[in-house]
Amino acid sequence: MPRKRTPPELSDTKAQRTRSRILDAAAHVLSVKGYAGTRLTDVAEYAELQAPAIYYYFPSREDLIEEVMFCGISDLRRFLQDELKELPRSTSPMDRIMAAVQSHLRHELELSDYARASIRNSGQIPEHLRARQRKEEAAYTRIWRQLMNDAVAEGQIRSDLNAPLAQALVMGALNWAAEWWDPRRSSIDTIVSNAQIFVRHGLSSPQPKSRRKST
Repeated sequence: MPRKRTPPELSDTKAQRTRSRILDAAAHVLSVKGYAGTRLTDVAEYAELQAPAIYYYFPSREDLIEEVMFCGISDLRRFLQDELKELPRSTSPMDRIMAAVQSHLRHELELSDYARASIRNSGQIPEHLRARQRKEEAAYTRIWRQLMNDAVAEGQIRSDLNAPLAQALVMGALNWAAEWWDPRRSSIDTIVSNAQIFVRHGLSSPQPKSRRKST
């Protein structure tokens, strides 16, 4: 079964349940087959519907895919915001970045076909379908930028790094995990812990060496 999106508001109407089922199925198919390989017949089969029924809810294949792409990054942003809100106020800027690394990977790889579909297909879909997605991507990037700026302000980012470039490299690496991660070879916990070690030690200011006491 597809990993479902949890909408902000749930409805009991049959029409909205069916629409959600179509979106869940489309997110799964898109995450696996990509933009070019996603067919409405595959979506309908996964949603256990007849293909023509999809047009009652979405005027076209492009409209359906656009909605999935928007939901993917929108949900990812809200998930990160919720995770950061749960952290104690005393959490250091670097530890907040570590929480963001975990949030991104778990949502992308484990919790949401929508996020995986959005990330994997971002460079494949036509530009005119990306307007809403781009706005959400910008909002998500701003959260990361603030995390990095806070760490820089506290002296927790090494001084020889360009913070914006480092942020882009980190986010690119996290996104790329959707392409190569195989759950049969490594667990999500292993991926998260390795990513956190990699990011922490790549970004952190060197610890001052302790002086040897003279004898």
